[in-house]
Amino acid sequence: MKHFLLILILVSFTLLGAQNTLWVNGSNEAQFIYRTVDDSLHTYFKDAFGFNLGYRNFSFGMKFIAELPKYSTEQTELMDELDANRLELGWQELYASYEKDACKIYAGITEESFGNGIVFRSYKDLEFDIDNRLESFLFSYNDDFKFKAIYGAIENPNIIGRYDLAYGADLQTPYFKGLSFGASAMAFRNLLATNIYNQRTVFAGRLNYSAHNLDLQAETAFSELYHQPGIGTKNGKAIYVNGSYLIGFITIGGAYKQYDKFQYRLNDLPMANYHNETLSDASASGEDEIGYQGFGTVNFTDNLNFTVDYAEAFNSDKDKKMNDAYFALEYLGNSYSLLASYSQIEKIDDINSAWQQELIPALQSSFYLFNIPVKIQAEYKKISKQKQITESEHYEPKLQTDFALGKLALSVCVQSSWEEISEMLDSRYYPSAEIKYPLFEHSDIILFGGKEAGGKVCRNGVCRYVAPFEGLRIELNTRF
Repeated sequence: MKHFLLILILVSFTLLGAQNTLWVNGSNEAQFIYRTVDDSLHTYFKDAFGFNLGYRNFSFGMKFIAELPKYSTEQTELMDELDANRLELGWQELYASYEKDACKIYAGITEESFGNGIVFRSYKDLEFDIDNRLESFLFSYNDDFKFKAIYGAIENPNIIGRYDLAYGADLQTPYFKGLSFGASAMAFRNLLATNIYNQRTVFAGRLNYSAHNLDLQAETAFSELYHQPGIGTKNGKAIYVNGSYLIGFITIGGAYKQYDKFQYRLNDLPMANYHNETLSDASASGEDEIGYQGFGTVNFTDNLNFTVDYAEAFNSDKDKKMNDAYFALEYLGNSYSLLASYSQIEKIDDINSAWQQELIPALQSSFYLFNIPVKIQAEYKKISKQKQITESEHYEPKLQTDFALGKLALSVCVQSSWEEISEMLDSRYYPSAEIKYPLFEHSDIILFGGKEAGGKVCRNGVCRYVAPFEGLRIELNTRF
């Protein structure tokens, strides 16, 4: 690490003598959090300073990250006392690349995907605070055909300081105008608790077609997991198809998914539903599910449209089922807009005698009030659950207003939760406010104060319940 840092510094000084084509950009993001919840560590701080430097065909970058300690939205990761193992700082996210004509060579922290991400995706999820990025060597060619080859490692999630491997290649080539075919091959070696590496090999093929009013994508993949002591070979498969067609002022489309024993860390399975929901909150997607989705949009005029989206999914035994629906009517004017929507998410688990449903009518409007841009959002969520013979039902209303006064942007929000409307005055409320102001041309300060209810968030085939928040957040973001 020290040698690599020294090389980057030497290269920087070398390039500074050639000011004609040298470019530099970067950012600094600082965040201070004061959490007022009882039985919790109160203060958290994070700063990330990163830059990118380029000269002709060569570029590199790095980022200094300090987490003292890191604040996590995951309830189970929050601390009540300061832990020395949670204090981290140092230069991270280093990369260097060289690009000439259609070829590119890249080494360092990598965000990349093959096809739809079903076979391979190296990514960072800011909302879930998940970092699934490889440190890798990547070669790519992008001309008449597209080719990528990658070989890298990522720290094992359970054994600190030990690494898992991932390597493979992807090829996509055009057949005729609008039609292309692709193929991927990947291998993953993951370290087990027994200090033995298993192996997963994945092969996939895909089709992409886009011409006139039709867009179509299809991908299928097969995997084989082996080298696991005491466990036989585990075969998996994935099929995903989606398409849309424009007929005059109407767009119709659909999607189909089938996943069987195809869940692993470095992939990203499309959920084939509007809200990106999993089949079950208790498990990640990819082990056993089949689903389909249909959607359509009708543009009555240039300003008025109606959208409908409905999806269902189930496992092979059909003892786990879900449905996801979304309806919206939207008007977009020059100085006024209105969006009325309705969402429904229902999940059934016959194995555990469980059922849950979310109904979310919502209204959103943007307009000018005395030349001040205003945006109002309101929703009235109803959550019903049943587990065995226990039933529960409650409402979660939310009202948020955003407006701008010159350079100052202000957002005010209030959430609540009650079982009966008659209890609304005695219920617990979560008021909050956020202010954003540009201190300088490339620097913004963001101040948040109040309470957030927390709750379920679904992303990339996983659902989590994020921790409630009460306190103060200060952020300073600078770009250069």
